Amino acid sequence: MFFDNVSGLVRVLVVGPLAYVWLIAVLRCSGKRTLAQLNAFDFIVMVALGSTLATVALSSTVAWSEGALALVLLAALQFVVAWSSVHVPWVRSAGIGGLELVSAVVLECNGTISVISTSQHGSGSAITGVAARA
Repeated sequence: MFFDNVSGLVRVLVVGPLAYVWLIAVLRCSGKRTLAQLNAFDFIVMVALGSTLATVALSSTVAWSEGALALVLLAALQFVVAWSSVHVPWVRSAGIGGLELVSAVVLECNGTISVISTSQHGSGSAITGVAARA
């Protein structure tokens, strides 16, 4: 009623901590982007990482190496999406159709990018004192 056999409990006690340590290592290697301010995509990735960790720890049908690879794959995909959103112009979610409609692009302290369109620029008092880079 409380458990099927002792080997299942031993597996959880051995594989659980190993998978957890591996997840922490993967997150540390993937950089602060994964652990920083969460947007909707980041939240989905974190849920997927947690689900994968739970599956590796509790399911005897999933080998530790398969789970470890899945965790690395999720972190790598997160990195690709984050890199693309910064370096590939059509991936940005600002909704601006052309550069002539952009008044300013500001890299915030938390690493996010704010795009201010010419229609939202107003007097520009919110960006007064922001250093301009060409």
